[in-house]
Amino acid sequence: MALKSFVLIIAILAVVTSISRAFDPSPLQDFCVAVNDSMTTVFVNGKVCKDPKIVTADDFFKSGLNVAGNTSNNVGSAVTIVNVNNLPGLNTLGISLARIDYAPYGVNPPHTHPRGTEVLTVLEGTLYVGFVLSNPGPNMKNKLFTKILHPGDVFVFPIGLIHFQFNVGKTKAIALAGFNSQNQGVITIANAVFGSDPPINDDILAKAFQVDKKVVDYIQSQFWWDNN
Repeated sequence: MALKSFVLIIAILAVVTSISRAFDPSPLQDFCVAVNDSMTTVFVNGKVCKDPKIVTADDFFKSGLNVAGNTSNNVGSAVTIVNVNNLPGLNTLGISLARIDYAPYGVNPPHTHPRGTEVLTVLEGTLYVGFVLSNPGPNMKNKLFTKILHPGDVFVFPIGLIHFQFNVGKTKAIALAGFNSQNQGVITIANAVFGSDPPINDDILAKAFQVDKKVVDYIQSQFWWDNN
């Protein structure tokens, strides 16, 4: 009887394990449209692997993070990304990072990373940071979590949640961000909603934001700066 029970447990574990492994891999890009023609140019979820025989140390190396980004722009910040697009050796490793420079009172505007959690470390200056939770139940508001960060402090922004950083100091600020994706992606909320191409219909935005269409038209007419 004990042997039968043991065999049954092993069988159940085998089934559960096989089911747990039967899932679609997380996307590493915004989309990957299926094609029926096998002769069409092929794109994969991520990047095609380089022949190992021609890989060099330079494929795993990138310089330049010691250079400050240009913060002379509308938002007063600059993000210098290091991901699989400019450091090929990151392919399949599931990590990337960024240097973020902030002018005095500069902001990294509310945005999301659809494919990665972010862990931020302040190197210089003082930042006010925060993120907003996803939509709660009826008659409840999205909860905001905020913190003032100083050099050496670390803060985590969970994957997909809207978050921001604001330099509250009178001097520049610098931070390093790590991501658990080789291509975390970024959606800057204001740019995506009001600066899309083609524009989102102003009737939709006026209704969604409960403002006059003239307000929407004015906001859409602004230049939306991409600090990435």
